[in-house]
Amino acid sequence: MSTPQQSVPALGTRPANGRNPSRSETRDLLSHATYDLLVIGGGILGTSVAWHAAQAGLRVAMVDAGDFAGATSSASSKLVHGGLRYLQTGAVKLVAENHHERRVLAKDVAPHLVNPLTFYLPVYKGGPVGAAKLGAGVFAYSALSAFGDGVGKVISPAKAQAVNPALRTDNLKAVAIYYDHQMNDSRVAVMTVRAAVESGAVVLNHAEVTGLRFTQGRVTGAELKDRTDGTEFGVNARVVLNATGPWVDHLRAMEDKGAAPSIRLSKGAHIVMKRKSPWRAAMATPIDKYRITFALPWEDQLLLGTTDEAYEGDPADVRATESDIQQILDEAAFSIRDADLDRSLMTYAFAGLRVLPGGPGDTSQAKRETVVTEGKGGMLSVAGGKWTTYRHIGRTVMDKLAKLPGSPLTEDMQPVGDLVRRVPLPGVANPNAVAHRLLVDREPGTRLDPLTARHLATHYGALSFDIARLANEDPSLAERIHPDGPEIWAQVVYARDNEWAQTVDDVLRRRTTLTIRGLDTDEVRAKVAELLAKRG
Repeated sequence: MSTPQQSVPALGTRPANGRNPSRSETRDLLSHATYDLLVIGGGILGTSVAWHAAQAGLRVAMVDAGDFAGATSSASSKLVHGGLRYLQTGAVKLVAENHHERRVLAKDVAPHLVNPLTFYLPVYKGGPVGAAKLGAGVFAYSALSAFGDGVGKVISPAKAQAVNPALRTDNLKAVAIYYDHQMNDSRVAVMTVRAAVESGAVVLNHAEVTGLRFTQGRVTGAELKDRTDGTEFGVNARVVLNATGPWVDHLRAMEDKGAAPSIRLSKGAHIVMKRKSPWRAAMATPIDKYRITFALPWEDQLLLGTTDEAYEGDPADVRATESDIQQILDEAAFSIRDADLDRSLMTYAFAGLRVLPGGPGDTSQAKRETVVTEGKGGMLSVAGGKWTTYRHIGRTVMDKLAKLPGSPLTEDMQPVGDLVRRVPLPGVANPNAVAHRLLVDREPGTRLDPLTARHLATHYGALSFDIARLANEDPSLAERIHPDGPEIWAQVVYARDNEWAQTVDDVLRRRTTLTIRGLDTDEVRAKVAELLAKRG
């Protein structure tokens, strides 16, 4: 492995105060060492590779032009699932593999962040799929997960409505039940970045690649610009990985101006609604042969979507349009009462881009597969995939890396096949136990209430105690950010000092749930900006 060109702090270390290194310190680390692997793109694929590579003993750097998981990776349907719809294409092995990864995430890797969720699949008269076929499908789906979550079955409309009062029962013939999991994608991404750093990686968000470095025709690093203050610097690396998602072809063109397009993009939009009725199960309603619309109880709200249409614009401009919102509401109305879909209940709308392999056909029918390619200058590019299998994709890229001529993986390093199989994400703990301790151990005079304790436990796990300590030291930080949400001001300070939050949106959109709840008022945004400005 390479050695630093100058004397710099050990990679992956933190200052004595326990905070992340400052941006200037991180830039020094990045610019004064030669790395085994530079990962460009801090979405979930890039972060997974950085985590795996650092676990293997490689010297790893990771940069992103925006925030970590700031684009596609934080605009998902928030599901960790086996892929029920893949059964209709005969992809039985794929579903079984997805189930395995789903259960490892929920049981071993992130039980504090991944939660079980029951799904209702309503069958209406004249719908695209019959009750008998769906019943057989959900049973097979459960069998492929070894019935670890329960047995898929069909129940009556009356039983289903008793659990979900918002269910539309007109022409409802039956309801099929199956089981999957869900998460807060932004929180899982941040925890994975933290896992990579704790394994030795050096990371920097809001750092844009302005060009690539070449040595004898090979890509050996990148030129960067810190978007927060304009500082320009560079990083040297033996191997560069392009994991920039929707921008993957943009970076490939930096390597080779003649590179042909390798991907196509599909836009998926979602909206978030206040819940008017109790939701004890999610709903997955078939729209046609290929598409399902979801209604998911998530973060005390109701998440609706998604759309699926080809996108050819600038990835930075993707957003949920009025047309997207109306489509989502119209499709949700197939199975949800009108009263629960009133536009006044909507708190947030967002859209992201799926990265699909290039080719013809409708995007809704395209395979959600991962493609790893090697460019003219030796840069690896990874594109596509899904959240459920993000660790598996990291292993796949590592296998590819191990086969490269002059690979930084050496025989004395951890074998690739043994990497991060069941290594938990930081904070792993039983959320119920964490919430109980947060309430029992709180200092007299603090105002940490049960709702906040539960929220912290299910978004930080055992790291919640670090946030509680901040609140104990400064009681003003124990106050709720907004009276209608569970978050407290200590989370903003923690995001600033320990989770790489640089902007107000980093905090409100991805480190907390204030934005999706519609609670990011001007007053809240101003105070968050004030706290960010006090960065030590």
